[in-house]
Amino acid sequence: MTRDDALKQLSHLARERAFGRHVGSHLLIQAGLDALVAGVESPSLAMLAGLLRSEEPEASELFDRVLDELGLLFRPPADPRAAKWAAASWIAGQIADASLDPATGTHLIWSDIAYDLGYPEELEPLVHCAHRLDHWEESWGVSLERLNRDAVEAARQFLGKHSATEAGD
Repeated sequence: MTRDDALKQLSHLARERAFGRHVGSHLLIQAGLDALVAGVESPSLAMLAGLLRSEEPEASELFDRVLDELGLLFRPPADPRAAKWAAASWIAGQIADASLDPATGTHLIWSDIAYDLGYPEELEPLVHCAHRLDHWEESWGVSLERLNRDAVEAARQFLGKHSATEAGD
């Protein structure tokens, strides 16, 4: 793992936690160890990476300290709706860059975001992809690979429109 990969992993875990996803202490410690081995330097990083199983409850606080020291601390918008939109953009970005499986990502947008936002029109293509991927049958005459490509394209289109909307605000 390169230094950039390690920083990306730390940033990813920071967003996972900020958007309310559970990230186990063991993953925080492992990310700290990966970063340390990759040459990332931070005053608290060695303490995080060296935590023992019995010290896992300390991982969350140390992880946040490491993020702060590295300038990677992420806080979603305080407004709950704005935070949901930020989460949708983040997940769509992961679908678009192939770091998240399209079925998993579109399902997260459908189940964790679209519902809470009242199924807005902007998320409809991603929700549609989630339904199709979730209920796909071979008899449909369309491949699962095609549905995955459609989901990636829907994520890219959402990002293009959502970024343009944010720039206009």
